[in-house]
Amino acid sequence: MATDKAIEIIWDYGTAYDFLASLHVLHFPDEFGLRGAWAAGVRSRLPGEAKEFLELIVSNFNVPLHWVYSLPAPKDAATVLLALKRMPVEDRLPALQLCPMNAPAGYELLMETMDKGSWDQTTVSDLLHIWRNHPAGQTVVPGPVSASRAEKVLQIYAEPGAFGEKYLNSLAAYYEVFFSEEERRIAPKMEPALQKAEAQAEKAGIDAYLASLTDLMGEQFSIRGEEIILAPSYWTSPGFLYNSIDEDRMLLLFGARPKEESLVPGEIVPEDLLLRLKAMTDPTRMRILRYLLQEQLTPAELARRLRLRAPTVTHHLHTLKAAGMVHFVRKGKNEHLYYAKMDSVKELYVMLKDFLEQDVNLVEGFDLFNNELF
Repeated sequence: MATDKAIEIIWDYGTAYDFLASLHVLHFPDEFGLRGAWAAGVRSRLPGEAKEFLELIVSNFNVPLHWVYSLPAPKDAATVLLALKRMPVEDRLPALQLCPMNAPAGYELLMETMDKGSWDQTTVSDLLHIWRNHPAGQTVVPGPVSASRAEKVLQIYAEPGAFGEKYLNSLAAYYEVFFSEEERRIAPKMEPALQKAEAQAEKAGIDAYLASLTDLMGEQFSIRGEEIILAPSYWTSPGFLYNSIDEDRMLLLFGARPKEESLVPGEIVPEDLLLRLKAMTDPTRMRILRYLLQEQLTPAELARRLRLRAPTVTHHLHTLKAAGMVHFVRKGKNEHLYYAKMDSVKELYVMLKDFLEQDVNLVEGFDLFNNELF
């Protein structure tokens, strides 16, 4: 993380952030350590048209956190749906400012496409050029940048009215089949999470606290602007999502789910514990950890030592990184230098010990004497 000047933190919270962020997590479960089968099960509960449309939008655009920030209190899922309902359908897409990359030129091109109501192959080429080459043009969603993907993005902007209608209907369907119940579960946790984060920032100092939040992104991530808006999220733990609101403001949605709690409702075993145990069960990953505890290495260097193909090593590193067991810094322009986080190994022991020593009767509601649930 890098900062250029004094930064002011503005705190915010509301389940509206998780309403939209949870869709991103459900479509990219591996990025957040969520079991893919469970995420697919939640998505399958959606009506067919809503499921297909949300997959298209979530897979190609940023989460509009900046728009959520502009909403009034209580800033919950109902606030999102009501705000969209009150807008003319053709105004919903520009209000959300959806874009697949952090590049103003890319968004300008999409707005031109919306104004014209059409696009051609020259437009596709221009968008791809910006997407791939603009200095601030990092993709904000996983996946390769391709012509077919650019065409999907342009077609959405060419039909803003169709988008506006489908987006509201699809979000309403998602709220009905899943998030209405989920919101009741996580809502009481938002304000305490915010208070805890404020206390941590005050104790550590702004720079140190921001560095701890953005550690997962590596040294290539840069805090931009004079104001940083921070909002807690139950769904993005242990990572975070972010939006640039303008040149002076950035919004970070940081993970605030307690480590002892699982993202899957009703699950007794915490996600963090499962992730780390999974990471440690593979002999190759254990060898990688042993190497990285001794020195920092690139994936290519690890591949040579392990006598494995580089993609295989990269896959193992991704699993270890998702579990918080390794981290990286940038080496040169395109290489990552990985190192092991011994603190995470020690935390795994503590988490496993705490879990195994929990009172089963209290945690799982089981009466050993009567052999039945409470």
